[in-house]
Amino acid sequence: MATKTKSESTGKAAATSAAKVLKSKTATKAEKSVAASALTQKGSTEATSKKVASSAAKILKDPKASKDAKSAAASALTQKKK
Repeated sequence: MATKTKSESTGKAAATSAAKVLKSKTATKAEKSVAASALTQKGSTEATSKKVASSAAKILKDPKASKDAKSAAASALTQKKK
């Protein structure tokens, strides 16, 4: 992950959602990857990688993705280095 220049970090609600995704037995590999990235960025200066950002964008467009997966994906995309 790259270091980001802005002060964005994963909030409490997004971190809780990400933790739920990681514990889920039905979450996809991509959803878990994005959730792990979002949790890694809680209180960190790390930025979302291009690969994870791409997965996050797909999750946000997926009508079958859970609310928690979409929350984690949105958090990860917010922290993408621009």
